[in-house]
Amino acid sequence: MDFTLNELFEIMRASAGEDESVSLDGTVLDREFSELGYDSVTLLEITSRVERELDVVLDDSVVFEATTPRVLLAAIDSALQSRAG
Repeated sequence: MDFTLNELFEIMRASAGEDESVSLDGTVLDREFSELGYDSVTLLEITSRVERELDVVLDDSVVFEATTPRVLLAAIDSALQSRAG
């Protein structure tokens, strides 16, 4: 099972809303979360929701290493594969 960009955006919006000046679409995969208006506290909330909703455990370092949606998606997909393993 792959976790999609749209699913991530849904959780991001539910966690902290969406900066009106930033469009969450496929072009933001490699933009820093800080550029998108999401700080480290919000990223903690996002990863916590992902863990609850998908029943996975993300390594604590994910919050600090996942600086873009692409990196976070890869970490989520890795956790999902490990769980299915």
